[in-house]
Amino acid sequence: MRFDHLPRSSQIEDRRGAAPRGLPRGRVGGIGIGTVLLLTLVGWILGINPLYLIGGAQMVSGLRDSQQQVQPAPSGTEIGQASDQMGQFVSAVLGSTEVQWKEIFSRSGRTYQPPTLVMFSGATQSACGFAQSAMGPFYCPNDQKVYLDTTFFRDLEQRFQACDGSKSCQFSQAYVITHEIGHHVQNLLGILPRVQQAQRGMDQVESNQLQVRVELQADCLAGIWAHYAEEKWQFLEPGDIEAAMQTASAIGDDRLQRRTQGYAVPDAFTHGSSQQRTSWFMAGLRTGQLASCDTFQGVRL
Repeated sequence: MRFDHLPRSSQIEDRRGAAPRGLPRGRVGGIGIGTVLLLTLVGWILGINPLYLIGGAQMVSGLRDSQQQVQPAPSGTEIGQASDQMGQFVSAVLGSTEVQWKEIFSRSGRTYQPPTLVMFSGATQSACGFAQSAMGPFYCPNDQKVYLDTTFFRDLEQRFQACDGSKSCQFSQAYVITHEIGHHVQNLLGILPRVQQAQRGMDQVESNQLQVRVELQADCLAGIWAHYAEEKWQFLEPGDIEAAMQTASAIGDDRLQRRTQGYAVPDAFTHGSSQQRTSWFMAGLRTGQLASCDTFQGVRL
């Protein structure tokens, strides 16, 4: 993936190295293996994906806590551009989403309001609660920010073998970011609030099924970004698409559940199977059309 010519975003809030304020007593910025195992167990009992899941379904559902006041950013941080290599990469991907989604929204007479992307280390405060690296990247609709601990990218490669360590891993990382931007697009279009309202009257299985549709649509929206970004900047290189598909497959619910407990429980899916995630991303990539991302067919919201 070539990102040198992608436009940079100024909507980066770099909290890396900043101590999180108000962290509950007994917690630190990072978490130990014991906590990871406990969260994994609790996740499966509750029917939610426990760790390292693109989308952070529990945070997308943060609209349920919309009465919570938005917390200010930790002191010492400001919105701008991070200067290190990882910060420049994130800024380039985010900047390209701003260009593409502004154009797509304008074609339908809408105005795209770009989100802020918060880069943090270990843990930080969000308007949806405390963000920890073990949650993976997520979008918080309450403050319209994407939260990203970039160590997640290393885990994609080393822990989940979601890419092979070559330069093509960068496109996998871009897929992670643009999936979260897809949730912001859903929020601006009013989809997330309608989903949250519908989930209030559902049992856990029904709520999970609706959440899967949310996540698969975000995968498709990430594909739409890739479609138009490639048309404009020709930034893809051989192996990039395959790397993104490998990543989408690696974090499918079925594969993660088999990795953790040896078998899959479809009723506990919250993000979709490996096959579903790859298929919906490719649907957006091939067509570049919002109509191709209707994962809610047959569902009234």
